[in-house]
Amino acid sequence: MDKSLSTSPARSPLLHRLRHARRTAFNRMFAAVYFCAILLLLYRHALKLIHSTTFASFLISLSFLISDTFLAFLWFTRQCFLMTIVYRDEYPENLQKALLLQKSSSDLPALDVFICTTDPYKEPPIRLVSTALSVMAYDYPTKKISVYVSDDGGYQVTLFACIEAAKFAYHWLPFCRKNNIIERSPEAYFAKNHSSWFSDTDEIQKMYESMKERVEEVLEKGKVGEEYITELERKAFGKWTNHGFTRQDHPTVIQVLLDSGKNKDMTNHLMPNLIYVSREKSKTSYHNFKAGALNVLLRVSATMTNAPIILNLDCDMYSNDPRSPLRALCYLLDPKLMSQLAYVQFPQIFHGVNKNDTYSCEYRRVFCCNPLGMDGVLGPCYVGIGCFFNRRAFFGSPSTIVPLEIPELGPDSVVDKFIQSQLVLELAHKVAGCNYEYKTKWGYEVGFRYGSLIEDFFTGFRLQCEGWRSVFCNPKRPAFLGDAPICLVDVLNQVQRWAIGGLQLSEPSFILYVFLVLGAYGQDLLEFLIGDGTVQKWWNDQRMWMIRGLTAFGFGCLEFFLKCLGISTYGFGLTNKVIDDEQSKRYGQGMLEFGASSNMFVPLITAAIINLASFLMGLVQALRGNKMEGLFLQMFLAGFVVLNALPIYEAMVLRNDKGRIPFKTTATSTCLALALYELVSLPLGN
Repeated sequence: MDKSLSTSPARSPLLHRLRHARRTAFNRMFAAVYFCAILLLLYRHALKLIHSTTFASFLISLSFLISDTFLAFLWFTRQCFLMTIVYRDEYPENLQKALLLQKSSSDLPALDVFICTTDPYKEPPIRLVSTALSVMAYDYPTKKISVYVSDDGGYQVTLFACIEAAKFAYHWLPFCRKNNIIERSPEAYFAKNHSSWFSDTDEIQKMYESMKERVEEVLEKGKVGEEYITELERKAFGKWTNHGFTRQDHPTVIQVLLDSGKNKDMTNHLMPNLIYVSREKSKTSYHNFKAGALNVLLRVSATMTNAPIILNLDCDMYSNDPRSPLRALCYLLDPKLMSQLAYVQFPQIFHGVNKNDTYSCEYRRVFCCNPLGMDGVLGPCYVGIGCFFNRRAFFGSPSTIVPLEIPELGPDSVVDKFIQSQLVLELAHKVAGCNYEYKTKWGYEVGFRYGSLIEDFFTGFRLQCEGWRSVFCNPKRPAFLGDAPICLVDVLNQVQRWAIGGLQLSEPSFILYVFLVLGAYGQDLLEFLIGDGTVQKWWNDQRMWMIRGLTAFGFGCLEFFLKCLGISTYGFGLTNKVIDDEQSKRYGQGMLEFGASSNMFVPLITAAIINLASFLMGLVQALRGNKMEGLFLQMFLAGFVVLNALPIYEAMVLRNDKGRIPFKTTATSTCLALALYELVSLPLGN
């Protein structure tokens, strides 16, 4: 048991505890048996390779050895998630008592919230509004909350949405506080059919719908009309009227929309800070994608509030539990942990996923199962959102602070000026400049780290290499909920980006293969079910694993190596979050959505065609009674792929909706499958 806050002579209240999973011993024993089976299989492949009598048999044996060695490596790397699985419980109700014993003060630390968005046409701004409002309404002292919205696309409609959020907060925050609302995202709250409504619910829902209508009208028009803003607000949009303002080339825009020092809600309570930030962009300066935007927020927030705790969210990942900061503080304020604790990571959980998770978008293994095992070692990876950081972790190892070019940006700097003072705003604009990081340590020794499109994993990895550790906090009620893509091309594009950043068989050995395959799949299914998954969701998950391997992972690696050779370049592909009604209906029915033509579909469909043809040819031979030796194993493998590919065949031939596979893609894949068949049918040279 991991107890906390024991520095006082009096017994400190328990803030959190740790429990080891009962299945750990079984996992270790199974791993030992499985490892021996792998060694036996590789030994058999090596013998066959050594005693090959023909060039063809040599190539076959070599390919089996390489393939199974690779799969063994994949299995081996996964075992670290199964050896030390732990669970944690938090007791936020004890936090105030613990703080009194620790510092003779019950004050909670200030909290800076970073919300990132880029394209309002792919990330609807009304979701940004709901996300911002959900964290502004935390069960936390409002004067200690500062919400920073990073608009990396520089869209005036995003600023307009933030202004509307500030106005609606005047009514929404008191409503949540008065009625003790749990769902503090207005979009999530009004979408639910509550059994009982409060007397003022209808009125505030009308306000929300009116605001939503205005934001969507501005989004449709593409600009903010004079009828939507006041004279005072007009000044905020002044920079967009300048000639030459584009997404790739524009000056810094920082607007303080709410000031916790003076802005109050309808009940005379102070409201949180709300600051809009769009960093300077220039076509001649590299912007380092999302990591660069986060580092700008890190610097701008340091000049304005410099809170010791930072929460990082995406625009579509709203808060689902108003007490989440208190849960995170149960670890971040524990004297036994705080000197080496970089961050507290909450699981990334998605709402709106259909019953059986067709595209395996829950990533339950990545975001829920694996972190439980990593938490027993150094802690989970940083997954980009739903993470409470110790600001100090961005500025060096636990024992050393990296010196900065401006002392005001340091984690220990105290902000003693108003956030709207001239000096503060001037410094904030300076550190948001596109050339500010030139010849500095930002992105390499300080802040979010550069060098990978998956800046989240890379940053967490670097922090742990520097001596920091992390904690996985997984309460029963999800702390954050986000949107999952419901179109296959969006799913694959997302995974391709991850693959770029990150860089599966007749004879006596059949029983060995059965054990290795079923053992790995069985253990994986067990872990999936223990993690609150279902059999159907697991089936979709392993199918999507195969699809990603044939598409996004391969294309991602290819593009990465081409980039290394200077042949190609990659960009940050933003996941589409705009949902079409018919597309949403098909997703609800569990249908794969192809629709858009993509080169990534070609190897997938080609593999599906080849395996179907192989299975049918094997079935014909089996019915004829020919070549039965080893046929069952080959048919089993091809049949397994065919079973997984049934939705692909349906989308190729049977479907007539917009989500079917385009004919051009089907024709290209068929031709490629025929060409591959002809190639492998050629006799070996003399």
